[in-house]
Amino acid sequence: MAAAVARTVVARGGGGGGGLRRLFSSFPFASPQPAVAPSPPAEPSTNLFVSGLSKRTTTEGLREAFSKFGQVVYARVVTDRVSGYSKGFGFVRYATLEEAAEGIKGMDGKFLDGWVIFAEYARPRSPPPPNGAPSSGFP
Repeated sequence: MAAAVARTVVARGGGGGGGLRRLFSSFPFASPQPAVAPSPPAEPSTNLFVSGLSKRTTTEGLREAFSKFGQVVYARVVTDRVSGYSKGFGFVRYATLEEAAEGIKGMDGKFLDGWVIFAEYARPRSPPPPNGAPSSGFP
C-alpha cells in the first residue's frame, strides 16, 4: 500500500520538492558579473604595498622582515590614530627595483607575526577630488 502511495506522489511531482525543482531548474539564471573590473597590475617601482599585517606588527618588525631581501630605505606600518594599532597594511621602499622585486618574491604569501601577508608594487595615489570636496561623498 505504501509503495502505491509513493508512486502516486512521485508521479504527481510531489515528494521532496521535485516539482518545484523542475519549475526553477529551467529558469535561465545569468552568471553574476563583477561589479568593478579588476585593476591592472601596478607599474614596477621601489615602493611596495604590504597588506594582511597583524595588529601587533610594528614598523621595525616590517623593516626587519623585508631587509633580508635588500636595502630598505623606508618602512611604515599605517596605524590607527586613536588606538595606535596597525590598520593591517603598510609600505616598504627599497633602494632599487631589483631589490623590490626580490622583496615581493620573498615575502608575498609568507607569514609575519602569525599572519599571511601580501606584498605588491604600490599604486600611486589617486588625485584629490576637485574643489576640495570630501571624498566620502558627504557634503
